[in-house]
Amino acid sequence: MILEDAVVIFTEMADWHSKGLAAACAREGLRPQILSMNDCGFDLATGRPGLIFPGLDGRHPGAIFVRLIADGTTEQITARLGLLHAARALGIEVVNDARAIEVCVDKSMTTFCLAQAGLPTPASFVVEKRDVAQARFDAFGRDAVLKPLFGAQGKGLVRLKPGDRMPEPEAVDGVYYVQEFVESRGSRKNGGAHDWRVFVLDGRPLAAMIRRSDGWVTNIFQGAEGEAADVSGEAGALGVRAAAAVGAAYAGVDLIEDEDGRFLVLEVNSMPAWKGLQKANGIDVAAALARDLARRLARADAA
Repeated sequence: MILEDAVVIFTEMADWHSKGLAAACAREGLRPQILSMNDCGFDLATGRPGLIFPGLDGRHPGAIFVRLIADGTTEQITARLGLLHAARALGIEVVNDARAIEVCVDKSMTTFCLAQAGLPTPASFVVEKRDVAQARFDAFGRDAVLKPLFGAQGKGLVRLKPGDRMPEPEAVDGVYYVQEFVESRGSRKNGGAHDWRVFVLDGRPLAAMIRRSDGWVTNIFQGAEGEAADVSGEAGALGVRAAAAVGAAYAGVDLIEDEDGRFLVLEVNSMPAWKGLQKANGIDVAAALARDLARRLARADAA
């Protein structure tokens, strides 16, 4: 049985984001519950398969909002994604669903989907063998960024210059994801760097900010400052196309404007934070997300 007005917010801890979203859902007349995926699972003991959600007395929520999937073993992550796949199969609204999360958590697949959709992205390659990675980087002949395949918040980024040697496989968990380094527009003259974060929700650009940093890493988590930016132009439109390319209902899309003024899509985050974006724009992101969930549940109920 599905409780149409129940919303489960998956996160590892009840933080500012999840608490704010829960409060916004309550204002929409929904019944939110913050849970860790660690506490949930599959109920396959009877002839009718179901899922386990503590506090719902054997019933299923009308919607699931995935704020965060905690780190875990390969088996744990596989089971958690499987639970999201199963929830969708049972008719539960899942935002974002497992398919989008799987694409976005793997930078190689994200880049592939963006390129397949014809979106402009920096030149990249992903290989496992160190000697192959070295040969391809040497052929680049220009700066590049070595990124963790599953990294986030600007952690673990390494800038490579021509002549640099690739690290040992153990330092990159056996996968070399290398992306061309793109200098942001005006950085040579003004120093530092900047990029764009566009927050996309249900096929429209909700808000955007420019993230400025004294160095070349521009994540808010790494100390960059955000300022409000216009979403009515090319950046907003490109963010919407990028979110659609990875199948995300909501997403944080990272763009960079190169020295020639051309926008390139760097990454798509299917579980983005929004505290910095909200501070820069003064927009209540949690309220917008809650309204979207309420609309989805209303459409599902009408069907």
